[in-house]
Amino acid sequence: MFADKKNTNQVLERNIIAKNTTITGDIKSDGDFRIDGTVEGTIITKGRVVVGVKGIINGNVQCGNADIEGAFTGKLIVSELLTVKSSAKINGEVFINKLSVEPGATFNATCEMKSGVKELKDGFKKAEKTA
Repeated sequence: MFADKKNTNQVLERNIIAKNTTITGDIKSDGDFRIDGTVEGTIITKGRVVVGVKGIINGNVQCGNADIEGAFTGKLIVSELLTVKSSAKINGEVFINKLSVEPGATFNATCEMKSGVKELKDGFKKAEKTA
């Protein structure tokens, strides 16, 4: 009677880089990442990247969402939301859609935020009144 509706597009993979683990190189996956160790290189994923309090990334990250509690140095590209926790230390370049920064975080980065708001066309400027 009722069809079993399963979302086959949902990513269920979770990759964990444990503490006392160092990975050097490039990583590409559709799944989420939790970094409690050290990554030196590039991470590319459509999922979420979580950097734990003791986690360190030196390199580039391109992801859907990110939560940073540890240290990040490099280029960070987040297509949706970047959450910077109070214990985070970020240095480098950041390109995001939305940003949340808790008090106490260290955020020493150039930041470019793309907005969901579209630019007005020239036709709207003609309707302005001048004094």
